Amino acid sequence: MRFSIFQDSAIGARTVNQDRMGYCYTRDSLLMIVADGMGGHLRGEVAAQIVMQSVAASFQRQATPALADPIAFLDAALRRAHREILQYQQANHLPEPPRTTVVAAVVQAGLAWWAHAGDSRLYWIRDATLLARTRDHSKVETLVSMGLLAPHLQDNHPERNKVLNCLGSPFEPTIEISRGVPLQPGDTLLLCSDGVWGALPGEELLLALDGVSVARAVPELVRSSVMAGGRVADNATALAMRWEGSGAESDQLSSLQLPQGAITTTIAMGEVEASPASELSEDEIERTIREIRTAIARNESR
Repeated sequence: MRFSIFQDSAIGARTVNQDRMGYCYTRDSLLMIVADGMGGHLRGEVAAQIVMQSVAASFQRQATPALADPIAFLDAALRRAHREILQYQQANHLPEPPRTTVVAAVVQAGLAWWAHAGDSRLYWIRDATLLARTRDHSKVETLVSMGLLAPHLQDNHPERNKVLNCLGSPFEPTIEISRGVPLQPGDTLLLCSDGVWGALPGEELLLALDGVSVARAVPELVRSSVMAGGRVADNATALAMRWEGSGAESDQLSSLQLPQGAITTTIAMGEVEASPASELSEDEIERTIREIRTAIARNESR
């Protein structure tokens, strides 16, 4: 596999960054995840981190070096993460489970599959044209799909942030999974939290990724999202992968460089802090982001 990949996150105007992002790849398979901890519930950032670690651990066990069934993997891995969030609630005697939205994608054999719960999105883009995007599990998008709300009214709807589906809910989540789609050289997959897509017009989002490397486009996209949000800017997180881009792209990776059985990842593994003071400070969040960027730079220099 040959691809370019980059990720970035900004805290915006919030006191805590509850978004998480990351990717893993073997010689034959690539996994990408963005999780957006829900701020209206206790410890949303913990739920997002549990999802990252749980899904990455499942990938590391099953991608040997390819996944036998990407659709079955995405469904089972996200449901397992949901159960681990509920177990965290029980172990820490919380009044309610922490919750998070999530979008995840797998690429292998030139095909891409994606799955999501909530309103974190995936965009499939070719030549600044949107080929597909995930459908938000939100009240507003449900009203639009039922013909009860005009699409142009959803951006300013008073309940546009009401999410109807997530991981960590007391109810079994709905995991919506795409069929496998063939990628063409230059295609881009963008995974992002609502802090990105909610702050920028769709056309601006597509154009931001057109004609520039993902290493340049992603930080600019995140920065533009925060600037557009101003004093109420949400956490903004984006992860973009360009499939077999032009050879001129300096950030292009080749999975063939990996030894058989090896896995490269930007997702920190280990136990999630279970103490009551589990929220990360701003300094800790920024340090984690710096560590991720260092890991990316190290991979790109190989």
